[in-house]
Amino acid sequence: MKGQEWYQATDVAQEYDDKRFSRGGRLIDRREKEAVLDAIGPVEGKDVLEIACGTGRFTVMLAERGANVVGLDISAEMLSEARAKARARGVGDAVEFLRGDAGRLPFEDDEFDAVVAMRFFHLADTPAAYLEEIRRVSGDQVMFDTFKRYSARSVYNWALPMGSRLYSRSEVGSLIEGAGLELVEDSHDFLLPYGFYRKIPNVLASPLRSLDTTLGGAPGGDAAASVSYWHASVE
Repeated sequence: MKGQEWYQATDVAQEYDDKRFSRGGRLIDRREKEAVLDAIGPVEGKDVLEIACGTGRFTVMLAERGANVVGLDISAEMLSEARAKARARGVGDAVEFLRGDAGRLPFEDDEFDAVVAMRFFHLADTPAAYLEEIRRVSGDQVMFDTFKRYSARSVYNWALPMGSRLYSRSEVGSLIEGAGLELVEDSHDFLLPYGFYRKIPNVLASPLRSLDTTLGGAPGGDAAASVSYWHASVE
């Protein structure tokens, strides 16, 4: 995985949410959570695994909606933040956080109704192997996101110290098919890359997001989007 050492630093975990999901980043957080719920919701009573759960943004949200959630992450520091967040939101006893490697998941085949992997595949060096492992433990649904190769994200990528893995639509299609999954639905959003929204105040982000959404909904908008959300089912 790209950036493992950076990702597991204590200060990165403590500042992770503030740097990415405050100011204009709130719009990103909201859209990502909508994408997850659109794909696998309603989740009440479902057994859900979140891969690379980080500070527990999705894990806690799913627990609040009645899911039985396990959040797995490689960073002890991130998991510490996630546990604190779950306790603060009153779902500390309803979620389980585990430290582990997404390439060797410590679960039985088909153990979960759904597996979610957000903000994960852009750092994956062997995405096919990871997706096959995710497929192994999911009995029904898989939901993940990717950054698009032919989009403004390609330009933004040059400014990142460790870059991100970018995917074409055909590449993701091959990964899904190769893992024994069937694509249920895909959606594409954010003509302006995430990093742009994180840098500006919410008061500016909201009108720009409206323009982004309008242009993205026009013909050709999907092709220009920088983020893709993929919902697949087990064949």
